[in-house]
Amino acid sequence: MIIQSASFIRSSPSIKLCPDPVMPEFGFIGRSNVGKSSLINLITGNSHLAKISGNPGKTRTINHFLINRSWYLVDLPGYGFAKVPVRMREKWVKSVEEYILKRENLVCLFVLLDSRHRPQKSDLMFMEFLGHNNVPFARVFTKTDKLSPGDLEKSIRTYDLEMLKIWESLPPSFATSVVKMTGREEILSFIGETINNFSNTV
Repeated sequence: MIIQSASFIRSSPSIKLCPDPVMPEFGFIGRSNVGKSSLINLITGNSHLAKISGNPGKTRTINHFLINRSWYLVDLPGYGFAKVPVRMREKWVKSVEEYILKRENLVCLFVLLDSRHRPQKSDLMFMEFLGHNNVPFARVFTKTDKLSPGDLEKSIRTYDLEMLKIWESLPPSFATSVVKMTGREEILSFIGETINNFSNTV
């Protein structure tokens, strides 16, 4: 897939204020400071599309970006650590959960995982939540340039073994690096194939 256009459409505090669900959507989510904004900018080819902040938890709304005038890339608030009041964080969780469970045109959720760390409880619990609710998702391992090829393989294998303790099969996985600009084509190809499948079922 070639990205011909990418534009910010709307920030929505709740699903009720999101754009009409008439196009396929792909959500991006992960723990705070996993590199989500940088990855979105890499995928879209626009280094200024998603705002990058040194403060974890900067994304606080459901952000829609229209890609090629045919599908939405959705930047979702992260989970985990964030220097905000508990009540505000609970509000994010509620709005994101409602979006994930009720947004009928969400065709895949990309769950970002920091490849440098061992499987985190919050990540595993979140993916388990998606599985229980039959939400299609893919794993995206970020910051892979920080690891040697051998260590990266070991990191992903550790995740696989941990998930296979309760999962019968594993979701699609992608290894990405904003520094080395890797993983972009594989994710865009996956999105293109998924859109075709989505279009053939509606």
